[in-house]
Amino acid sequence: QVQLVESGGGLVQAGGSLRLSCVASGENIRFNPMAWYRQAPGKEREVVAISISGGRTNYADSVKGRFTFSRDNAKNTVYLQMNSLKPEDTAVYYCHHSSSDTWGQGTQVTVSS
Repeated sequence: QVQLVESGGGLVQAGGSLRLSCVASGENIRFNPMAWYRQAPGKEREVVAISISGGRTNYADSVKGRFTFSRDNAKNTVYLQMNSLKPEDTAVYYCHHSSSDTWGQGTQVTVSS
C-alpha cells in the first residue's frame, strides 16, 4: 500500500517561490498518475496539477505558467515548483496517488502580501 509524505511548505512573500516534495513508499509510482491538490480555508479541495503517464501534465488555469510538476523516479518522489506566488495560493497542499486514491497529510503554504 502506497504512503505519501509531503514537505516543503512554509511562509513566503508574494512573488516568492517554494518547492513542495512528495515522497512515496510502499509502491513504485513511476508509471502511476500523480496529482497535487490544494485546499484553502473555507473552500473545497481543488486540483492544481495532474501528471499522467507519458509525461503529460495538466494544470489548473490559476497556476499555469507559474507552477511546474516534476518527478524523480530514482527517489520515488514528485515535486511541485511554485514560482511567482500570490496570496490566493495560500492553502494546504496535498499529494494524491490516483490509482489507490491515497492522500498525503498535506503541507501548509502561506503567501503574505
